[in-house]
Amino acid sequence: MVLIKTFVLVITASMLCVGFADAQTPPPPKSQPAASWRDTTYIAPDGTAYITRVIPVPKTVSPAAQKLIARQIPDSDAPSKSSLAERRRRTDLSRNKNGKIALEKYPARVTAGSIAGVPVTIVTPLFVNTHEKHFVLINIHGGAYEFDCCSLAESIPIASLMKAEVVAVRYRLAPEHPFPAGVDDVIAVYRELLKSHSASEIGIYGTSAGAVMTGEVAMKLKTLGMPEPAALGIFSGFGDFTEQGDSQSFFTGAGLGGHLAPPAGLIAVQRAYVGSTRLDDPLLSPMKGDLSGLPPTLFLTSTRDWFLSGTSLFDLAMLRAGGAPELVVFDGLNHAFWVNPTLPESDEANHIAVKFFEKHLKN
Repeated sequence: MVLIKTFVLVITASMLCVGFADAQTPPPPKSQPAASWRDTTYIAPDGTAYITRVIPVPKTVSPAAQKLIARQIPDSDAPSKSSLAERRRRTDLSRNKNGKIALEKYPARVTAGSIAGVPVTIVTPLFVNTHEKHFVLINIHGGAYEFDCCSLAESIPIASLMKAEVVAVRYRLAPEHPFPAGVDDVIAVYRELLKSHSASEIGIYGTSAGAVMTGEVAMKLKTLGMPEPAALGIFSGFGDFTEQGDSQSFFTGAGLGGHLAPPAGLIAVQRAYVGSTRLDDPLLSPMKGDLSGLPPTLFLTSTRDWFLSGTSLFDLAMLRAGGAPELVVFDGLNHAFWVNPTLPESDEANHIAVKFFEKHLKN
């Protein structure tokens, strides 16, 4: 059975939505019977687009992904009443659950540790080839800067497939520790690893908030005059806090489902992370600085990704700076889908990432 999904986009050229000011424009439908069954578009004089689209579940994705896309997600604008501590507790449970699923598919050894005084999770493959044992990857986990939602699902498959150690940095979190605390923690770990590895043997990657921080770490290393790692993985992120593109105007973290507020600048978790830093500071927004000379970079995103625009814009900026980044876009899937270890597409994304790092890391 194919679920038909209807949604309304509100977009302005300036990314400042005026809302449903036109009296002739109805509010978004609250139920399937009330939804429009034809495509409609009204472009206001100021450029605001009021759009209804009927979008079937794509047949280009796996049955498991089709089922995920077809989930019923409430369109509620009520703010969460849970405390930050409670949200972190639930996120930890989810992280550990996905980590257990990942370990069933990708055997590895997971241990907690500390490097340069920074807490880390070290994922070691069960079997390591002699010529590969010196490689190490640094993972900067996702989680809206406030949680560790995904370090296990991000690290276990990569370590197992590449037969290389992955160090997931448990960096200090916002809002208690805004930028650049987390970036500094990653650099401290990287600096320590340089004592036992050459830069050519190290890669750095992250998803979502971790993808944003990956670009920031690379820019900070350049500013410090430190050797850059052999390769970067920016998986569903962005490189400019001043303008993140228009995909956030019509996608949520879940894709087309769930509540979507009109675009109004940074969301709360981004403001908490930024703190008092200027949005155009190149260390916060690398696209505002000189991107030339950064390592080979793999960008991953998908067509219903909240950060689709941000990821593709960052890729384009690197191209303009003379780099040769690689951009892979999956069809139909939501933001950072690869942290769901049950999807076949997640397996494919992990294989793509490993192939990229194997190409660029050298002993």
